[in-house]
Amino acid sequence: MKKLLIVLASMLVLSGCGTVPLTGRRQILLVSDQDVLSSSLTQYRDYMKTAPKSASTQWSNMVTRVGKKIADATERYLRANGLAAEVKDFSWEFNLVKDDQVNAFCMPGGKIVVYEGLMKIVSSDDELAVVLGHEVAHAVAKHSNERMSQQVLAQYGAQILNRSLSEKSAAVQKLAGTVYGIGTQVGVMLPFSRKHESEADYMGLILMKMAGYNPDVAVGFWQKMSAGTTGTVPALLSTHPSDAQRIKDIQKALPTIKANY
Repeated sequence: MKKLLIVLASMLVLSGCGTVPLTGRRQILLVSDQDVLSSSLTQYRDYMKTAPKSASTQWSNMVTRVGKKIADATERYLRANGLAAEVKDFSWEFNLVKDDQVNAFCMPGGKIVVYEGLMKIVSSDDELAVVLGHEVAHAVAKHSNERMSQQVLAQYGAQILNRSLSEKSAAVQKLAGTVYGIGTQVGVMLPFSRKHESEADYMGLILMKMAGYNPDVAVGFWQKMSAGTTGTVPALLSTHPSDAQRIKDIQKALPTIKANY
Protein backbone atom coordinates (compact mmCIF):
# COMPACT_ATOMS: atom_id res chain seq x y z
CA MET A 1 0.00 0.00 0.00
CA LYS A 2 2.85 2.36 0.86
CA LYS A 3 4.48 1.79 -2.52
CA LEU A 4 1.14 2.25 -4.27
CA LEU A 5 0.58 5.62 -2.60
CA ILE A 6 4.09 6.75 -3.54
CA VAL A 7 3.55 5.68 -7.15
CA LEU A 8 0.18 7.45 -7.29
CA ALA A 9 1.66 10.62 -5.84
CA SER A 10 4.53 10.50 -8.34
CA MET A 11 2.09 10.05 -11.22
CA LEU A 12 0.08 13.02 -10.04
CA VAL A 13 3.15 15.23 -9.89
CA LEU A 14 4.41 14.19 -13.32
CA SER A 15 1.00 14.69 -14.94
CA GLY A 16 0.27 18.04 -13.31
CA CYS A 17 3.21 20.31 -14.05
CA GLY A 18 2.87 23.85 -15.35
CA THR A 19 4.97 26.97 -15.86
CA VAL A 20 4.29 30.42 -14.40
CA PRO A 21 4.14 33.19 -17.04
CA LEU A 22 6.79 35.94 -16.73
CA THR A 23 8.92 34.02 -14.21
CA GLY A 24 9.20 30.60 -15.86
CA ARG A 25 8.97 28.83 -12.49
CA ARG A 26 7.80 25.24 -12.71
CA GLN A 27 4.77 24.44 -10.57
CA ILE A 28 2.56 21.49 -9.66
CA LEU A 29 -1.10 21.87 -10.73
CA LEU A 30 -3.16 18.82 -9.83
CA VAL A 31 -6.60 20.46 -9.81
CA SER A 32 -8.32 21.30 -13.08
CA ASP A 33 -8.68 24.99 -13.92
CA GLN A 34 -12.44 24.54 -14.29
CA ASP A 35 -12.76 23.07 -10.80
CA VAL A 36 -10.78 25.96 -9.34
CA LEU A 37 -12.80 28.55 -11.26
CA SER A 38 -16.14 26.96 -10.37
CA SER A 39 -15.31 26.76 -6.67
CA SER A 40 -13.90 30.29 -6.48
CA LEU A 41 -16.85 31.77 -8.38
CA THR A 42 -19.26 30.26 -5.89
CA GLN A 43 -17.27 31.69 -2.97
CA TYR A 44 -17.03 35.07 -4.67
CA ARG A 45 -20.75 35.29 -5.34
CA ASP A 46 -21.58 34.29 -1.77
CA TYR A 47 -19.21 36.95 -0.46
CA MET A 48 -20.58 39.71 -2.72
CA LYS A 49 -24.16 38.98 -1.61
CA THR A 50 -23.35 40.26 1.87
CA ALA A 51 -20.40 42.62 1.26
CA PRO A 52 -21.47 46.29 1.57
CA LYS A 53 -20.60 48.18 -1.61
CA SER A 54 -18.70 51.45 -1.22
CA ALA A 55 -20.65 54.67 -1.68
CA SER A 56 -17.58 56.47 -3.01
CA THR A 57 -17.99 56.96 -6.75
CA GLN A 58 -14.51 58.48 -7.02
CA TRP A 59 -12.77 55.52 -5.40
CA SER A 60 -14.93 52.96 -7.22
CA ASN A 61 -14.14 54.56 -10.57
CA MET A 62 -10.44 54.57 -9.69
CA VAL A 63 -10.48 50.84 -8.88
CA THR A 64 -12.28 50.05 -12.13
CA ARG A 65 -10.06 52.33 -14.23
CA VAL A 66 -6.77 50.96 -12.94
CA GLY A 67 -7.99 47.38 -12.80
CA LYS A 68 -9.18 47.37 -16.41
CA LYS A 69 -5.91 48.81 -17.69
CA ILE A 70 -3.92 46.10 -15.91
CA ALA A 71 -6.35 43.39 -17.05
CA ASP A 72 -6.05 44.58 -20.67
CA ALA A 73 -2.25 44.61 -20.46
CA THR A 74 -2.31 41.12 -18.96
CA GLU A 75 -4.45 39.73 -21.75
CA ARG A 76 -2.28 41.39 -24.40
CA TYR A 77 0.79 39.75 -22.89
CA LEU A 78 -0.84 36.32 -22.74
CA ARG A 79 -2.00 36.51 -26.36
CA ALA A 80 1.40 37.75 -27.58
CA ASN A 81 3.22 34.90 -25.84
CA GLY A 82 1.27 31.89 -27.03
CA LEU A 83 -1.06 31.81 -24.01
CA ALA A 84 -4.26 32.99 -25.68
CA ALA A 85 -6.09 29.91 -24.35
CA GLU A 86 -5.58 31.24 -20.81
CA VAL A 87 -7.50 34.45 -21.57
CA LYS A 88 -10.84 32.64 -21.75
CA ASP A 89 -10.56 31.80 -18.05
CA PHE A 90 -10.72 35.47 -17.05
CA SER A 91 -13.95 37.39 -16.60
CA TRP A 92 -12.79 40.57 -14.90
CA GLU A 93 -14.82 42.33 -12.21
CA PHE A 94 -13.69 45.19 -9.97
CA ASN A 95 -15.47 45.95 -6.71
CA LEU A 96 -14.83 48.40 -3.88
CA VAL A 97 -16.21 47.22 -0.55
CA LYS A 98 -17.02 49.35 2.49
CA ASP A 99 -14.56 47.84 4.95
CA ASP A 100 -11.75 49.50 6.92
CA GLN A 101 -9.31 46.63 6.37
CA VAL A 102 -6.19 47.63 4.46
CA ASN A 103 -6.50 44.83 1.97
CA ALA A 104 -7.53 43.61 -1.48
CA PHE A 105 -7.85 40.24 -3.16
CA CYS A 106 -8.28 38.68 -6.60
CA MET A 107 -10.12 35.39 -6.97
CA PRO A 108 -9.19 32.96 -9.76
CA GLY A 109 -10.88 34.16 -12.92
CA GLY A 110 -10.21 37.84 -12.25
CA LYS A 111 -12.75 38.76 -9.56
CA ILE A 112 -11.09 41.66 -7.75
CA VAL A 113 -12.21 43.18 -4.47
CA VAL A 114 -10.61 46.21 -2.83
CA TYR A 115 -11.40 47.43 0.70
CA GLU A 116 -11.94 51.10 1.46
CA GLY A 117 -9.26 50.90 4.16
CA LEU A 118 -6.67 50.44 1.42
CA MET A 119 -7.97 53.40 -0.59
CA LYS A 120 -7.35 55.67 2.40
CA ILE A 121 -3.64 54.92 2.00
CA VAL A 122 -3.45 54.94 -1.81
CA SER A 123 -2.60 58.41 -3.15
CA SER A 124 -2.49 57.82 -6.93
CA ASP A 125 -3.41 55.48 -9.77
CA ASP A 126 0.21 54.32 -9.80
CA GLU A 127 0.07 53.25 -6.14
CA LEU A 128 -3.22 51.44 -6.66
CA ALA A 129 -1.64 49.71 -9.67
CA VAL A 130 1.01 48.27 -7.33
CA VAL A 131 -1.72 46.48 -5.39
CA LEU A 132 -3.93 45.49 -8.32
CA GLY A 133 -0.95 44.30 -10.36
CA HIS A 134 0.02 42.10 -7.42
CA GLU A 135 -3.50 40.67 -7.09
CA VAL A 136 -3.91 40.03 -10.82
CA ALA A 137 -0.53 38.27 -10.79
CA HIS A 138 -1.86 35.75 -8.24
CA ALA A 139 -4.61 34.82 -10.69
CA VAL A 140 -2.31 34.69 -13.73
CA ALA A 141 0.19 32.50 -11.87
CA LYS A 142 -2.58 30.14 -10.70
CA HIS A 143 -1.39 30.35 -7.12
CA SER A 144 -4.74 29.13 -5.77
CA ASN A 145 -4.50 25.97 -7.86
CA GLU A 146 -0.92 25.43 -6.70
CA ARG A 147 -1.90 25.81 -3.05
CA MET A 148 -4.75 23.34 -3.48
CA SER A 149 -2.36 20.94 -5.20
CA GLN A 150 0.08 21.18 -2.31
CA GLN A 151 -2.76 20.23 0.03
CA VAL A 152 -3.49 17.18 -2.13
CA LEU A 153 0.15 16.05 -1.92
CA ALA A 154 0.21 16.67 1.83
CA GLN A 155 -2.79 14.37 2.23
CA TYR A 156 -0.99 11.64 0.28
CA GLY A 157 2.03 12.10 2.55
CA ALA A 158 -0.13 11.76 5.65
CA GLN A 159 -1.57 8.49 4.34
CA ILE A 160 1.92 7.11 3.66
CA LEU A 161 3.05 8.07 7.17
CA ASN A 162 0.01 6.44 8.80
CA ARG A 163 0.66 3.20 6.92
CA SER A 164 4.33 3.09 7.92
CA LEU A 165 3.42 3.51 11.62
CA SER A 166 0.44 1.16 11.62
CA GLU A 167 2.15 -1.26 14.02
CA LYS A 168 3.30 1.42 16.47
CA SER A 169 1.45 2.49 19.61
CA ALA A 170 -1.40 5.00 19.38
CA ALA A 171 0.73 7.57 21.24
CA VAL A 172 3.56 7.29 18.73
CA GLN A 173 1.17 7.55 15.79
CA LYS A 174 -0.48 10.65 17.28
CA LEU A 175 2.87 12.35 17.92
CA ALA A 176 4.11 11.53 14.41
CA GLY A 177 0.92 12.90 12.90
CA THR A 178 1.28 16.12 14.84
CA VAL A 179 4.91 16.56 13.80
CA TYR A 180 4.04 15.78 10.18
CA GLY A 181 1.25 18.36 10.23
CA ILE A 182 3.54 21.05 11.61
CA GLY A 183 6.31 20.02 9.23
CA THR A 184 4.17 20.37 6.12
CA GLN A 185 2.66 23.64 7.30
CA VAL A 186 5.95 25.34 8.20
CA GLY A 187 8.17 23.48 5.75
CA VAL A 188 5.94 23.50 2.69
CA MET A 189 2.66 25.40 2.92
CA LEU A 190 3.83 28.67 4.46
CA PRO A 191 7.05 28.92 2.43
CA PHE A 192 4.97 28.40 -0.69
CA SER A 193 2.74 31.26 0.42
CA ARG A 194 5.78 33.50 0.88
CA LYS A 195 7.09 32.38 -2.51
CA HIS A 196 3.74 33.20 -4.07
CA GLU A 197 3.67 36.66 -2.49
CA SER A 198 7.19 37.46 -3.70
CA GLU A 199 6.38 36.13 -7.16
CA ALA A 200 3.18 38.20 -7.28
CA ASP A 201 5.15 41.30 -6.29
CA TYR A 202 7.58 40.75 -9.17
CA MET A 203 4.92 39.87 -11.74
CA GLY A 204 2.69 42.69 -10.55
CA LEU A 205 5.43 45.25 -11.21
CA ILE A 206 5.75 43.98 -14.77
CA LEU A 207 2.00 44.00 -15.36
CA MET A 208 1.61 47.55 -14.04
CA LYS A 209 4.54 48.67 -16.20
CA MET A 210 2.92 47.06 -19.25
CA ALA A 211 -0.29 48.93 -18.38
CA GLY A 212 1.56 52.26 -18.41
CA TYR A 213 2.01 52.80 -14.69
CA ASN A 214 5.22 53.76 -12.88
CA PRO A 215 6.63 50.79 -10.91
CA ASP A 216 9.08 53.06 -9.05
CA VAL A 217 6.27 54.08 -6.70
CA ALA A 218 6.16 50.51 -5.33
CA VAL A 219 9.07 51.13 -2.95
CA GLY A 220 7.49 54.21 -1.38
CA PHE A 221 4.09 52.55 -1.24
CA TRP A 222 5.32 49.48 0.65
CA GLN A 223 7.37 51.71 2.95
CA LYS A 224 4.17 53.60 3.70
CA MET A 225 2.34 50.32 4.29
CA SER A 226 5.13 49.11 6.55
CA ALA A 227 5.00 52.29 8.64
CA GLY A 228 1.31 51.64 9.26
CA THR A 229 1.82 48.07 10.48
CA THR A 230 0.53 47.70 14.04
CA GLY A 231 1.91 44.24 14.72
CA THR A 232 4.35 41.75 13.25
CA VAL A 233 4.33 37.99 12.75
CA PRO A 234 7.59 35.99 12.91
CA ALA A 235 8.88 35.66 9.35
CA LEU A 236 9.09 31.86 9.62
CA LEU A 237 5.35 31.59 10.35
CA SER A 238 4.18 34.37 8.07
CA THR A 239 2.51 33.83 4.72
CA HIS A 240 4.06 37.08 3.50
CA PRO A 241 7.71 38.10 3.24
CA SER A 242 8.80 40.66 5.82
CA ASP A 243 8.26 44.30 4.86
CA ALA A 244 12.01 44.89 4.70
CA GLN A 245 12.58 41.83 2.48
CA ARG A 246 9.72 42.77 0.20
CA ILE A 247 11.09 46.28 -0.32
CA LYS A 248 14.62 44.96 -0.84
CA ASP A 249 13.42 42.47 -3.48
CA ILE A 250 11.43 45.16 -5.30
CA GLN A 251 14.39 47.54 -5.36
CA LYS A 252 16.54 44.76 -6.82
CA ALA A 253 13.99 43.88 -9.51
CA LEU A 254 13.08 47.38 -10.68
CA PRO A 255 16.10 48.11 -12.94
CA THR A 256 15.60 44.90 -14.94
CA ILE A 257 11.84 45.38 -15.20
CA LYS A 258 12.18 48.98 -16.42
CA ALA A 259 14.83 47.99 -18.94
CA ASN A 260 13.01 44.98 -20.40
CA TYR A 261 9.33 45.91 -20.30
